[in-house]
Amino acid sequence: MKQFTTTDGYVPGTVGGAFRDRTGALWFAMSSGLARLEPEPDVQSPSAPPILITGLRVTGVPRLLSALGEPQLSLGDLAPQQNQLQVDFVGLGFGSGEVLRYQYLLEGADRDWSAPDEHRTVTYASLAPGRYRFTVRAVNSDGIVSAHPAAIDFTILSPLWLRWWALALIASTAAALSYGGYRYRVARLLELVHIRTRIATDLHDDVGANLTRIAVLAEVASHTHDVGPLASIARIARESVSSMSDIVWAINPKRDSLIDLTRRMRQHADELFTLRDIELRFSAPGEADNLRIGVDIRRDLLLIFKEAVNNAARHSRCSLVEIEFRVESSRLVLEIIDNGIGFDPKSAADGQGLGSMQRRAQTLQGSLDITSRSGAGTTVRLDVPI
Repeated sequence: MKQFTTTDGYVPGTVGGAFRDRTGALWFAMSSGLARLEPEPDVQSPSAPPILITGLRVTGVPRLLSALGEPQLSLGDLAPQQNQLQVDFVGLGFGSGEVLRYQYLLEGADRDWSAPDEHRTVTYASLAPGRYRFTVRAVNSDGIVSAHPAAIDFTILSPLWLRWWALALIASTAAALSYGGYRYRVARLLELVHIRTRIATDLHDDVGANLTRIAVLAEVASHTHDVGPLASIARIARESVSSMSDIVWAINPKRDSLIDLTRRMRQHADELFTLRDIELRFSAPGEADNLRIGVDIRRDLLLIFKEAVNNAARHSRCSLVEIEFRVESSRLVLEIIDNGIGFDPKSAADGQGLGSMQRRAQTLQGSLDITSRSGAGTTVRLDVPI
């Protein structure tokens, strides 16, 4: 760094003295001569300005930082509403009068560094959920940037309803609802097909058979000129009208409540027993037990009831009939008790009416019990699930 030049000769009285010539070189007097000191120019190499994070606010709330600043920060996971950040930073310049400018980049939102600017604060508002890395660097007057930019790592979480497990749950729920809707539509279509099949079967079995009987009786009456068959024709015609009425009532969607079924049963029993001077005691569910009843249950239960009370009115010779219709848990229980002469259920097992009642009870996945003995009356008990 220093260059010395020694001259020959001795200068008396100047040992230890020093002086500077016009060129700025420094001369020293030595015992063996003069020494010249020529300092080399002080050439400073440019250095990269360091940079530090000096302040940080998340949604207006300051975060605790070192008083000297932080080169690296990690905020971890932030709540969805903590999506506003304000960052303060400062660079250190070593040159006299040097002015620093700053560039920043938010990885996850920006594509490139910002233009150099003297501002030392940047604010991000309403950041979307995601993972971010904020970096900032200083640029000095020579265009040299910070060797190690300051950085902040953080993640803004998605709202609960936008997280993967919530989206998976929503998708599975939507799929389940769609499948449930599809199954419901298929069930409704099958129910309609079943209802149509039942209507066709009922029309064929009940009304069709009655019309056939009417036709036979009318032909007999026309050939024999006997008025006896005419009474049978009138009775069968009334039964046919009643059967048609039952079919129409059962498929009416406005009659799908337990109260509607109870009213229909009470009306039929009143008309039947009043004409025969038979006392009727009818106990039925109240408004608190009103339920929706399917078309199959409504019709089969009504037909079982009509068959039972018709048998009691026509064959039991009773003076009192007690009917109890109630709801037990998830089942319907119907009991019809008369004080008539009774009969032997085994001897009547082959009867069309009792067989039809048993078949309808089995169709409803229920049970039908008939208890009777001579002189002790008859009890019919029907138990079906709702």
